This record gives sequence, C-alpha cells and structure tokens, in this order.
Amino acid sequence: MASQTANSDDLSFQRDALFLTLCAVFLTALVMGNIIGTTKFATLFQFTIPDWFIGFVPSLVRDENVYAMTIPVGLVAFPFTFFVTDLVSELFGRRKAQLLVWVGFFMNVFMLTVMTVNFYLPSTDGVSGGDILFDGVYGFMVGNTIGSMIAYLTSQTIDVRLYHFWKRFTNGRHMWLRNNGSTMISQLVDSTAILSILYFSGNLGDSVTGLGALFILIVNSYLFKFLAALLDTPFLYLAVRKLRRFDEDPEGNSLYGDRNGELAEARMAVGTG
Repeated sequence: MASQTANSDDLSFQRDALFLTLCAVFLTALVMGNIIGTTKFATLFQFTIPDWFIGFVPSLVRDENVYAMTIPVGLVAFPFTFFVTDLVSELFGRRKAQLLVWVGFFMNVFMLTVMTVNFYLPSTDGVSGGDILFDGVYGFMVGNTIGSMIAYLTSQTIDVRLYHFWKRFTNGRHMWLRNNGSTMISQLVDSTAILSILYFSGNLGDSVTGLGALFILIVNSYLFKFLAALLDTPFLYLAVRKLRRFDEDPEGNSLYGDRNGELAEARMAVGTG
C-alpha cells in the first residue's frame, strides 16, 4: 500500500512539474514578446512572384512583383503561447488552460507596473549606462503591452473555448481539427487587434502611414501565425503521445485511448520500473 501511494505521489509530482514547465514556457514567450514587440521588424524571406500569378496577389501585399514576409520580432515568440495553451487544454482541460491565460494577463500587468516604476525612478548619473536605450524600450513596450493585453486576452480565450468546442464535437478525435480550427481563428483576431491598436496609437514606424500598410502588416503577421499553426500540429501529436500518462482532462476525451486505463498503466509502470 505504501509503495502504491509513493508511486501515485511520484506521478502527481511529475504531472505538476510538467504543468509548471509549460506555464514557464508560456509566460516567458508572452512577456518576452511584449518587451521586444515592435522595436524591430525583420524580413524572414522574400521571393519574386511569377508574372502569371501577379494578378492573384493584391498589390497591397507586394512591391511590384516582390513579396516579403516582414514581421515584428516580438511575434516570433507568440506561436509558442498558442502551442502551450493547446497542449495544456489537451492534457489538463479547459479550466487550467483558461487559468494560464488569466495568469499571463496579470503577469503583463505586473511587468508593466514594475517597468513604469523603474522608468520614473531617478537615474544615477555616471553609473547608468543605457538610459536612452531603457527609455526607448519602455516607450515601445507600453503601447505593445497595453495593446497586446487586450488582443491577447480576447484571442487566447477564443482559442481555449474553440479548442474545447471542437474536442467535444469530435468526442476527442481529430486533434488536427481543434488545433488548427482554434488557433487559426484566434490568431486572426490577435493579429488584427494588436496591430490595429498599435497603428491608431501611433506606435508603429513612420512608414506605416495608411490602412494599406497596416493591412500588409496584418496579412504578414497572420500568414506567419497560420504557417506556424500548421507546422506545430505534428509536434502537438508527438507531445500528447509522449506525455499521455499525465493526461487528467476532466472531460475524459483522451486522444490515445482510455484516460483512466492509461493512468493505471502508468502507475503500474512506475511501480515496476
């Protein structure tokens, strides 16, 4: 009996460690993305559009016959947040996924509060080596974080709710559908909301002076997230397969068989390993 209790406690500890690790990845990507935000835009790739295809590509998203995938560097971290919420949704259920979304929101509030206090603290002359750099990052971060908090809370909540809608609708099958069906819709909301807020608050570059330029940024941002969502699907399947012994989804919709049976097998494996 004592051995079974110890094995159960060990499995519970490992499950808690997994959840905390996923939370750490989520919060790190979220906060880092908001700090660096739109301080820099990077061109991931560009290519020349064939003449026969130019008519199918709106002029707003190309320069003559050249298309460039240009995104803010802060965006690179955000696909990890959607991947983590989908994985937490799959393994731990909707309540914990929504809890993670709210914790992320309040961590943004905490970060913004601490950075604001630091901004208004008097600088020590002769010691501070990056006042101008700090002020510049803070100026960008305020607009990014406020805009991101609104867009993030909306899009991540949509992502979690849609994920579980599709999971219930398919009785736990077809994870590719709920992964992409939730992420692609929620990320369209996120891209449109955050960049629109930054545009109307004047927190984008001087060359972004019209709705056409804003549209280009939204399209590029969403295309990047769209491709990232497609690419992370096999990794989500792999992660769920490798971590299914930790599945505690209260809805009982396990992707790889019976959840309770798997937990029992995992406990037996721990006891005999």
